Amino acid sequence: MEKKAKIYIAGHRGMVGSAIHRKLQALGYDNLLLRTSGELDLRNQQAVADFFAAEQPEYVFLAAAKVGGIWANNTLRADFLYENLAIQNNVIHQAYVQGVKKLMFLGSSCIYPKLAPQPIKEEYLLTGLLEPTNEPYAIAKIAGIKLCEAYHDQYGCNFISVMPTNLYGYRDNYHPEHSHVLPALIRRFHEAKTANQPVVTVWGSGTPRREFLFADDLADACVFLMENYDNPSLINIGMGEDLSIKELAMLVKSVVGYEGELVFDRSKPDGTPRKLMDVSKLHKLGWRHTTPLEAGIRMVYDDFVANCANQ
Repeated sequence: MEKKAKIYIAGHRGMVGSAIHRKLQALGYDNLLLRTSGELDLRNQQAVADFFAAEQPEYVFLAAAKVGGIWANNTLRADFLYENLAIQNNVIHQAYVQGVKKLMFLGSSCIYPKLAPQPIKEEYLLTGLLEPTNEPYAIAKIAGIKLCEAYHDQYGCNFISVMPTNLYGYRDNYHPEHSHVLPALIRRFHEAKTANQPVVTVWGSGTPRREFLFADDLADACVFLMENYDNPSLINIGMGEDLSIKELAMLVKSVVGYEGELVFDRSKPDGTPRKLMDVSKLHKLGWRHTTPLEAGIRMVYDDFVANCANQ
């Protein structure tokens, strides 16, 4: 990407989009095209068409999506399916219509089968049943991957799809019910510490294993792939390492400095038993993460205390 190229970051205020924004700015890209959801509703087909026709972006990072944790995914099923389909359909199609040089579509590791062999290779897509609690979001993301592939195959568009593992970072969602597991734990332990509560309850058994990547590392990988990867076949982005939810909870507990008891509510859903990405394809291209999990959690906890704890 040329330093003066017009680059549209869809979803620039979210955790992933803001990380991509910071990375591009740090690298000297200064012709960045940004719109809030209030300024541009990506679910509105005509609004997106008018925007692309007027602005003519050369590169697009499609990081905008309706996202949430197990509870939100399982409860707002129609919203997650409809809104994500609408957002990606509108942006991807207009990127084709207006001749965008390259588009990156950001998916999610939840696209893979619930019981996929571990670690999860890219070719395991559509080889088994999805995890039911986040099926609508996963189906939307799978449709986005296939849409990018189809525009490449039919029209020659340079549209690529990347599949990040579980993410955490600045500007994460710390909602007590709608957030993902790591930010939910940060909030829960912090509030328990502040209120001197003797016990913190964690959803599920604690046995599922998850992989977590710092969002700023993801942004670095996204820019790297925008420069070095032109294949329509999806590519995983992750650390290649995982830990149990119990181990994660103990790590967050330590970072926050909470000294009470930890218990697990086995009546709550666990989700997929294990979700570890095979990142050998990415490693062969020459990219690896640089932020250890504990160091990353300490950075985002400091940010949470400074900016989010009273929200």
